[in-house]
Amino acid sequence: MARTVLAIDPGSKRVGVAISDPGGTFALPLVVVYRSGDDSYVERLAELAASRGVDEVIVGLPLRLSGAQGPEADEARALAEALHSRLGVPVHLVDERLTTRQAEASLAGAGVGSRARRGRIDQVAAAVLLQGFLDSRVPK
Repeated sequence: MARTVLAIDPGSKRVGVAISDPGGTFALPLVVVYRSGDDSYVERLAELAASRGVDEVIVGLPLRLSGAQGPEADEARALAEALHSRLGVPVHLVDERLTTRQAEASLAGAGVGSRARRGRIDQVAAAVLLQGFLDSRVPK
């Protein structure tokens, strides 16, 4: 069954957002939501998800390379819970280790300059996270 999925790559200043096609096959970078010190970004993310009619949401779980969890992981869990309660759709936590590095390499390989990369990196990292999630669901 095809489902539209929204991916969120949370950061302390910027939150990258990506969305799947309606068939749930490929990921597209969507937008960056800026955080302003309060939780208003959570409402903005919920509005984005609702306006796009998503069926599922994934939130990047920032684990350390060792697999240990820190305060950032607790914040991602709280975000996932808040989105689930606002949207009523399944919200999954997905390991996001190295997605930013993959996104940086992808943009650099495409010839995107370092200044332009800063503005796109978070949404491309969300797309990398989402594509991995979508690919993991394809039967082998």
